[in-house]
Amino acid sequence: MEIAFRAALLTIGFTAATMAPVQAETVEEFYRGKQVRMIIGHPAGGDYDVGGRLLARHLSKHIPGNPTIVPQNMPTAASIAAANYLYKVAPKDGTAFGSFSRNVPSQAVMGQANLEADPRKFVWLGATSLPGRVCVVRSESPVKSIEDLFTRETIVAGAGPGSSLSIVPAVLNHALGTKFKIIEGYQGAPDALLAVERGEVEGVCNTYGALKASGDHIRTGRVRVILRAEEAPFAELPDVPSVFKYAQSEAQAQLMRFIFSSVEFGRPYVMPPETPADRAAAMRKAIADTMKDPEMLAEAKKLDLDMTFQSAESVAGLVEKLYATSNHILVEVRKLVPDQR
Repeated sequence: MEIAFRAALLTIGFTAATMAPVQAETVEEFYRGKQVRMIIGHPAGGDYDVGGRLLARHLSKHIPGNPTIVPQNMPTAASIAAANYLYKVAPKDGTAFGSFSRNVPSQAVMGQANLEADPRKFVWLGATSLPGRVCVVRSESPVKSIEDLFTRETIVAGAGPGSSLSIVPAVLNHALGTKFKIIEGYQGAPDALLAVERGEVEGVCNTYGALKASGDHIRTGRVRVILRAEEAPFAELPDVPSVFKYAQSEAQAQLMRFIFSSVEFGRPYVMPPETPADRAAAMRKAIADTMKDPEMLAEAKKLDLDMTFQSAESVAGLVEKLYATSNHILVEVRKLVPDQR
């Protein structure tokens, strides 16, 4: 009986092995009828939020299976909470992706204490926008040029050490000797510009795109752009001087290049580590295709929103360059930006 039973099991096993194999679930089958959460590491109304929601409105039709994209804001700790969530907590099956501050990769290289994410392990999807960082002051301010920043205290809004609002004035104070006084606690560009209007602060530093997306303050002259934090010419503001003209040494310039390099990340998008390769590839292609979508581009034009596309490969390359920075430069950066550990 035992021999017969074993023979029967072998027969069943052979039959199962020779049957046609079950086909693996395709990307289209996986995404059909599902919701995909887009984590936005910034408050509603700012550049990251407006750009993310614009992407979300047009992305689904380019993903196989056409899942529903559900944006969710997670602005805590200057978007570090969003980065940590996408790295450690978010599902790794392809149903979550998102954005966080373009400062996160350099903060990770610097060893920011509360940042648990390793940018090298994210699945990079690409980025939208190629912003320029600027500082503005309200029109009534006695600050008329960069030179004035070296001789008088200028109160600006901040959102916490390492945040987009705080990083430029903090670095310029330490590297060049400007006299910005940073008042922390504001939630992004819209909140900061309201503070400028109320007279709580004199100015704010952020990306040009974020400031434009947060109102018509620049266009109407309610605020004045006094500097930009990039070396390369900025087509929209050809007459605004670069802070690099005020560097007294190549060492100062190198330090600012490292810290301000994050602007090249635009609005970066990632999926959690270990997301299946086929689903990650589909999402990369979907984002690239959305950036060429005529309907999306027309809406971006109406919003006056920069949606310049940067590929996943180019953004991942920026991460590798940051991690290749010499220890000597990092030591000097830590001296200039002591809040980033």
